[in-house]
Amino acid sequence: MTDTTTYCGFVALVGRPNVGKSTLANALIGSKISIVSRKAQTTRHRIHGVLTRDSKQFVFVDTPGFQTRHGGAMNRMMNRVVTQTLSDVDVVVHVVEAGRWTPADAQIVPLLPKDKKAILAVNKVDLVKDKTTLLPYVEKVMLQYPYDAVVPISAMRDIQLDNLLQEIGGRLPEGEHMFSEDALTDRSVRFLTAEILREKVFRLVGDELPYGCTVYIENWEEDEKGVRIAACILVERESHRPILLGTKGTHMRRIATEARQDIVELLDKPVFLEVFVKVRKGWTERESLLRELGYE
Repeated sequence: MTDTTTYCGFVALVGRPNVGKSTLANALIGSKISIVSRKAQTTRHRIHGVLTRDSKQFVFVDTPGFQTRHGGAMNRMMNRVVTQTLSDVDVVVHVVEAGRWTPADAQIVPLLPKDKKAILAVNKVDLVKDKTTLLPYVEKVMLQYPYDAVVPISAMRDIQLDNLLQEIGGRLPEGEHMFSEDALTDRSVRFLTAEILREKVFRLVGDELPYGCTVYIENWEEDEKGVRIAACILVERESHRPILLGTKGTHMRRIATEARQDIVELLDKPVFLEVFVKVRKGWTERESLLRELGYE
């Protein structure tokens, strides 16, 4: 009986904001480990999602969208996450939106490492009405960078994701698996809980609330009855508080209710969730505070 050769590697999913990187990460892994919304800058942290298929283990790194329009300490830190990730991984998947190539897409290209194996994932092909436009589009993008492979996909509709996995799997290095077969992410349940709550904020009041908003867990207690969680939504201005609360607290009740439902599904046990809103001016500009809040 011979030992089976195993393969394991880090795979970065990169691209401009809002091309579907987090949706793709969740679809490939088969579980929700990255929050998604239609707003750009939803993903702010480097999140590892794990998929093990037979002899191959994929460690996907969902990165923030590279920020080109706005400065500030938080965006600088998120951009550092992107550039550091690209230097540390084995395979890079550059995610673009089918039919669209913007200056923000072009600014990703110089970041793609020359010594890595890069795959172009053309996402949202299901939204392209005239499929004959896809080939000219791909040819145009291929002039920007010598990608190893091109895979048209739809992360939302699960189109060609197996083909993308095959392309990635063929480029993983030999090595022992770093995680157990049933592992889905290296992030703690507290982190995922805070992210679930932040997703609800973005989804329900994202049009009204600026991006100076984050979530952290203040207290976490578990017993035989379930989990008691005290979570804080941190905002930059006093004027943001009524936006979050809504008329007679309607927004906050909906945010907390929808978040609790998802957290129950995550933890598979009863959850008692309290949510508070706190104001801390200029928190997005203080790197020391950003690190305390989990930004890398």
